[in-house]
Amino acid sequence: MKKHIQLRAVILAGMALLGGQQVMAQIAVKGETVYTMAGSPIKNGVVLIKDGRIEAVGANLQVPQNYKTYTAKVVTPGFVDAHTSVGLAGIYNVPADQQQLEKTAPIQPELRAIDAYNPNEELISWVRSHGVTTINTGHAPGALASGQLMALKTSKDGFDHLLDTTSMVAFTLGASVGENYNSPKTSAKGMAMLRSELQAAQAYAKKMANTDAAKRPDRNLKLETLAGVLSGKYKALVTANKAQDIMAALRLAKEFNLNMVLDGAAEAYLLVNEIKTAAVPVIVHPTMARAYGENKNMSFETAAILAKAGIPVAIQSGFEAYVPRARVLLFEASVAVANGMQPEQALAAITTAPSKMIGQDKRIGSLEKGKDADIVLFDGDPFEYTSHVCTVIVNGKVVNEKCM
Repeated sequence: MKKHIQLRAVILAGMALLGGQQVMAQIAVKGETVYTMAGSPIKNGVVLIKDGRIEAVGANLQVPQNYKTYTAKVVTPGFVDAHTSVGLAGIYNVPADQQQLEKTAPIQPELRAIDAYNPNEELISWVRSHGVTTINTGHAPGALASGQLMALKTSKDGFDHLLDTTSMVAFTLGASVGENYNSPKTSAKGMAMLRSELQAAQAYAKKMANTDAAKRPDRNLKLETLAGVLSGKYKALVTANKAQDIMAALRLAKEFNLNMVLDGAAEAYLLVNEIKTAAVPVIVHPTMARAYGENKNMSFETAAILAKAGIPVAIQSGFEAYVPRARVLLFEASVAVANGMQPEQALAAITTAPSKMIGQDKRIGSLEKGKDADIVLFDGDPFEYTSHVCTVIVNGKVVNEKCM
């Protein structure tokens, strides 16, 4: 009995390593084709995983003893959803699980995603089962400034794998904002209101920089957040779909020197040169978004057109009004392939491109030594409708083993 107690103590002590987290298993992932997204695909590739990170990647690597081996037809990095409200928006689409848009005021950048995120939300496990290992989630489009987004893993450990508490601040341009608020009712009024707040934030930041503490204003969370956007501390994620609203977003970025990511961008195919000149990356709406309202003139070919022009493109899962509230990210990328996007461009649009947009490309987005072991295993070509996600690994831990 005493030996058993001592052995249990040793095991528990081992589990306490790595900052209190359980030591991850040593895993080998073998794939007939491994897309590292850091070079050419590897035939008969092997990814070795140790302590939650990628230990080695290559062709026909020798698997050390005591490594558990998983095999697949195709292996890819875990998918990154660059813009979603998963965790704030719940799977059942009832008032009790919808926290993604505060409708009491049109400008509330101070709202933090972390304060509304539910790590136990069933929608998180649903997107994870379809290969999404990282989400940039938070307040949804629909307000001039709806709040903040945060980046985190979709692992079952919730906030234990938070990457960034404030990755971006979400803005929306367009007359559709008037559907949620008494004002603004037009695009011009919305721009005027937003510019006024940004100018106020400039003045606030200048006053807060005063070396005399007595002359500094009281802390203002709204202006403090906007000042962070102005300084480049936070990226401005600007949702704009109609061509005139996209142009307004580009003017706003130039006027206030914003580090901006354009979002939605239904009519971006009309402004390829302008977007490229502005050097602004784009998170396009889901390829199969419904064509109505400000998306009326959307095109299935938008992602392909932007990628062909050399504009960084990511594809998002979107914000559906029906359950399960988010589209399947891989399926949306597949439809983009069917409409002119090259397969590796589409894979980049849900791995490397979004990881860079959210500022996490040193950790995720590709299969390279030292990066987080976020990996998806398929039983066929990822862009074939008959293929399935069969195993999902997040931070070196197998979180799904059922083919979906």
